[in-house]
Amino acid sequence: MHIPATAILVTLSIAASLTGACGGTQPRDETPPTSTARPAAPAPTLQGAYGVYVTNEISGNLSVIDPATHMVVATLPLGKRPRGIRVAPDGAELYVALSGSPISPPGTDESKLPPPDRASDGIGVVDTKALVLRTILRGPQDPEQTSVSRDGARLYIANEDKGTASVVDIAGGKTLAEFEVGGEPEGVTTSPDGRFVYVTSEADSQVSVIDTTANRVLRQFAVGPRPRDSAFSPDSSRAYVTAENNASISVVDTATHTVIQTIRLTGENVRPMGAVVSPDGTRLYVSTGRGGTVAAVDTATNKPIGSVAVGTRPWGLALSPDGARLYTANGPSNDVSVVDTATLSLITRIPVGQSPWGVAIVER
Repeated sequence: MHIPATAILVTLSIAASLTGACGGTQPRDETPPTSTARPAAPAPTLQGAYGVYVTNEISGNLSVIDPATHMVVATLPLGKRPRGIRVAPDGAELYVALSGSPISPPGTDESKLPPPDRASDGIGVVDTKALVLRTILRGPQDPEQTSVSRDGARLYIANEDKGTASVVDIAGGKTLAEFEVGGEPEGVTTSPDGRFVYVTSEADSQVSVIDTTANRVLRQFAVGPRPRDSAFSPDSSRAYVTAENNASISVVDTATHTVIQTIRLTGENVRPMGAVVSPDGTRLYVSTGRGGTVAAVDTATNKPIGSVAVGTRPWGLALSPDGARLYTANGPSNDVSVVDTATLSLITRIPVGQSPWGVAIVER
């Protein structure tokens, strides 16, 4: 295996203040994060046709993987608790949810936690070509995941602590709207046709449907307990919502936003988490958290057709542009698994930062 040149480490120190109350109009923080390092070196040269970008929640940084070598070729500091990550439609920017709230897994006595650091909340904007953190959009409170409008102008953000979803204008950095979407919102996904955004509520076991044209919540509907993520078919006619606490996936007719079928996954400790649909729409891939696997579902029959063991508690996942490779973020084992989707077999596991959470793919 060819090992690329020494990985480039760009060191940035992030210090900014949260302004105003969430939900009002928020100015964009135009002051770049203070840097205590030397000027940024050139971004790494990728040998592969795309780059794999992984957020690491505990180490607070972004790992860049070259798919041709299965090596981390750069690491970029971001801030506190980077989790959800999305790509701009043109691939020029990444949007990363940053949170100053303390980590509190289920069962945590929140009265014993330190107070949240709201100055660290925001959406980090990363230039994918230069590999630098350009700015942080302020306003969201404890953002966990985000999604981008089809035209690349707006972000839809799940504010976990507040139980709301906010709409932010990327260019101006202003909060345009904020909606109540149920307790502990997490998954945020824009339909491929750009008409709707689905936001899952873990606490209320529901999905809120945001109409992107009217900029309002159109409907809310019930799904399985503790829904974590959603994914759409390429033609936007179907959505798939994972439910962690009963090993199910709700199949949704997006014309009516109603559940038309429930897929059941089997296996020890299977807890459906992240979801992604293949580019041709024929397969749905679901990470199973404590189950340590990725399950594959035939979307024609809505039946599971196989699974592959990938690592410790996989969550975020992403597909290569051609659908041939699947990447999973395995939090407790601090690595990313690479899966051959044709054979549902594990190719390799790549060490990254501490507690990898989200994965995004950017074509060159």
